[in-house]
Amino acid sequence: MVPVKRKLIVVSAAIAAAFALPGCAPAGYGGGDTATADYGAEPAANAVAATPGATEGATPGATASPGAETEEGADESGATELSDDEVTSALKATSVKRMGETVQNQDGFVLYRFDKDKAKPEAVSNCKGDCAKVWPAAVINKGETPKLEGVDAKLVGTVKREDGTLQLTLDNWPLYTYIGDKEPGQWKGQNVAAAWFVITPEGKKNLTCLPAVSKAVAPPKEEAADTGGDAGSDSGSDYSY
Repeated sequence: MVPVKRKLIVVSAAIAAAFALPGCAPAGYGGGDTATADYGAEPAANAVAATPGATEGATPGATASPGAETEEGADESGATELSDDEVTSALKATSVKRMGETVQNQDGFVLYRFDKDKAKPEAVSNCKGDCAKVWPAAVINKGETPKLEGVDAKLVGTVKREDGTLQLTLDNWPLYTYIGDKEPGQWKGQNVAAAWFVITPEGKKNLTCLPAVSKAVAPPKEEAADTGGDAGSDSGSDYSY
């Protein structure tokens, strides 16, 4: 008779194998790349349910509820006004090959959610310091709203970060881009550190394609411009985020 514990291990391994689909990996995930193939995925722990009451196909061009207007250069918290290049001015539901539903910013870069953040009872961003250099927060100025395409305005909000900036949230999950994505539409951040996932227009993890767990790229080096160093190198880092 096979011990119950052993049966559970076998079943868990089978589930993981079923979800780890190397054939659906995005461009840049090479089978011989040790940075992306050194350990396996853990999809069984990432199962998610549909959002109760979520709206299918929101009206294109809708905007999230605006915040209070502020005075020149800074909001009430003292945060500096962000430039147009720094803010996320649009959230667009976009389907991409092999992954399916994604949410992208105005430049076409895919947005992610982080398992170490919190959505309940309120949104909390736990990506700080070097993590925030690798996973830039999708921020916006107080009083401004992103243009929405295929995203329900009722699911869009903000959370205040430690530096006073406002980070956009979707279904209360803080939103980020990934510096490892070099071109619009890429999603190399999927399953990085078994904690980062492409977010759907409903704010859920998109598990349509789950490559093997990979390591995040290294943070940009401040002296990279002077030394010719490769900021945000594609080689895997030892960072846990």
